[in-house]
Amino acid sequence: MNRELLVEGDPHQTRLAVLEAGRLVEFFVERHRGRGLAGNMYKGRVRRVLPGMRAAFVDLGLDRDGYLYLEEMAGADSETPGAIPRRGEEVVVQIAREGLADKGPRITTEITLPGRYLVLTPLAGRLGISRRIEDPDERTRLKTMALELWGDALEETGCIVRTAAAGASAEDLAREYEVLADVWREIEGRAAACAAPALVHQEEELSVRVIRDHFGEDFGALLVDGADAHRVIREYLERVQPELLTRLERSRRGLFDRYRIDAGVDAALEPKAPLPSGGHLVINQTEALVAIDVNSGRDVGAGAVGGIGSFRDTVLRTNLEAVAEAVRQIRLRDLSGILVIDLIDMEREEDRHTVFARLEAELQKDRARKRVLEISEFGLVQLTRQRRRENLERALMGPCPTCRGRGRIKSVATICLELRRSCLAHAGRGCRQVAVRVHPAVLDGLNGPESDVLDGMQGAFDVPILLRADPDLNREHFVVTEIEGS
Repeated sequence: MNRELLVEGDPHQTRLAVLEAGRLVEFFVERHRGRGLAGNMYKGRVRRVLPGMRAAFVDLGLDRDGYLYLEEMAGADSETPGAIPRRGEEVVVQIAREGLADKGPRITTEITLPGRYLVLTPLAGRLGISRRIEDPDERTRLKTMALELWGDALEETGCIVRTAAAGASAEDLAREYEVLADVWREIEGRAAACAAPALVHQEEELSVRVIRDHFGEDFGALLVDGADAHRVIREYLERVQPELLTRLERSRRGLFDRYRIDAGVDAALEPKAPLPSGGHLVINQTEALVAIDVNSGRDVGAGAVGGIGSFRDTVLRTNLEAVAEAVRQIRLRDLSGILVIDLIDMEREEDRHTVFARLEAELQKDRARKRVLEISEFGLVQLTRQRRRENLERALMGPCPTCRGRGRIKSVATICLELRRSCLAHAGRGCRQVAVRVHPAVLDGLNGPESDVLDGMQGAFDVPILLRADPDLNREHFVVTEIEGS
């Protein structure tokens, strides 16, 4: 598959886009003033311990305390009382997951230092091989190589061999292990010298992280718009992956415009995603889960003789398109947690197997950890997906001041009736006039379809009601003012 990685850097933000066969499949953005915290390490101080919940809150010097599951402490054992930290104790932790609007970051003492080929686990003596390396001979080769290189040292400072290490030489692994070990020694030194709470290690900037975790031999090109971004990326590749420097290209300005990346991002912020045959997906993010509904739209298979075979073919085709597009949208929007795909009902078992096989094949392209269940008898696919970062909607959007995050606003008819109740509450107070300011759409309603509501309001008063349109008002809001008699 033809894959490309585009990078755009400017003084305010860095954006990266992954294209597969010319289509946008992943998008990353990092504002320089609001750089992400995941991967950062802190020397923190335990503020509260909740033994019943096996959790602790740790002061990191941030707006919110970090949340630490005690089972995730390095060397922790639920049967060992000493594994529970004490209030006021200092501890070095790493942010495993960004916080949300009402929650602090998730933290762990199981420190990891990722490189291109390895992830160093300095506090956990173990050797692991990425499960995405499926070739048993390659797994054996990498395990043997690691044991020969580091042997007994792995009992104290372990590592995980990443997917990108497939085919790597012993020299590649040895060089990176030493670099990561040096970084850890520097972190230990800073942690020993400072008082909590304090930042002791900051994760690499976005462009380096994405290239480290994504860019490889399967990419045909790495195009960069921005002098500083190009310099940082070039220095990183020279140090870690010099063989890929030939794919690095400094692009002229307007790279994202030429590839229509902004249009693709804007489309990914909409609740609907079109399918090739005329159907569409409807994507709704809730607190509990993400629901993806499949609709056939105008493609109802009416063209075939008899209609029956046509309908089955249409359903199968739509569902095949839907699972491919659903996975693309999941990756692009970085949807996580519990996800449910509501497919169009399929009567035949072989059709369900065909669609599920396509889903699994598409999910192979996604690097995030996930688990998927078979299609249920109700046509639902349930899966869980690791949350790696703030999703696209949260990164680029905020709550609507008009609907206050509900996603919908009250109808004009509802607002007119609320206005009527408010005006009736003012009746009989002896005022000379009542002045009402409403949104123009509400005034149009009162002068049109809801005129009977206005007539009823006028009849309830012995004084005139002065209506005025105010475009600066939220549509759901109105202002009723009593003008006292002289």
